[in-house]
Amino acid sequence: MNARNGLIIGSYNRRSLYPKVDNKLLTKELLQGAKLAVPELYGVISGTRDLKALGGMLTNYKDFVIKPARGSGGEGILVIVSRDQNRFVRTNGEELELDDLSYHISGILHGLYSLGGQPDQAIIEYRVKFDPIFEQVTVRGVPDIRLIMFLGVPVMAMLRLPTSKSNGRANLHQGAVGAGVRLSDGTTTSAVLGSSRIDKHPDTGHSVKGLWLPNWDKVLGIAIRCQELVGLGYLGVDIVFDQERGPLILELNARPGLAVQIANDCGLMKRLELVEQNIEKLALPEQRIEFAKAHFD
Repeated sequence: MNARNGLIIGSYNRRSLYPKVDNKLLTKELLQGAKLAVPELYGVISGTRDLKALGGMLTNYKDFVIKPARGSGGEGILVIVSRDQNRFVRTNGEELELDDLSYHISGILHGLYSLGGQPDQAIIEYRVKFDPIFEQVTVRGVPDIRLIMFLGVPVMAMLRLPTSKSNGRANLHQGAVGAGVRLSDGTTTSAVLGSSRIDKHPDTGHSVKGLWLPNWDKVLGIAIRCQELVGLGYLGVDIVFDQERGPLILELNARPGLAVQIANDCGLMKRLELVEQNIEKLALPEQRIEFAKAHFD
């Protein structure tokens, strides 16, 4: 962790660029401006006065996601999968009323989930419907792929799979499964749950190894464009696979955690050093993808 922070993040990530990824609303606007696919934005609540308009804002939507603009680690995200008038159903079956949503958003506005506890905004956006290929290896939530990018080169990836323990969230520290991904072809290899190595999803019993991720070259290309856009040398890119809209960028992270190493049963530092040694020969995105495929299997 200290090596990552000092040698990599400290050297390659200018702090002036952090707002581009620390604020999900700014990130979404930046990506949309570059014609990169993200979950559609339905609305933004910036202050308590805006809460009066919440019911009208949600009128046309049966399902949606509410999240803090400056949240981290999946905290504060509320997923609504269906509704009956003003009764809203979460992924775990719990029913909420409009006042409950307002109360949750009020917590977001007051910084309950934000970095540093600073006042925040609440984002309301499209709820991703995951690709059917993940139906047997996920529970209550949406799996995502995290790619670690360094100087425009994909260096490591993992598939994060929600479980009942994680309450449908794809965060490893909350109980999701992390499956390492072979960069050469987008298939999963080893997998972990907490500190234990596993072969099968704890809830479904289906194998989490040997899964093939669709549109793999496109996913790698998207991650490269994200890094070029924000200008950070070391970056985490989270991408989801929607059954209708294909790969969508969920968020970017200037300080991605190191659990990806455990999921892949492999350290990052040697890969980062190899990229440093060869980066002058990797001017084009296609060259970076081929380099990653050849060296980071």
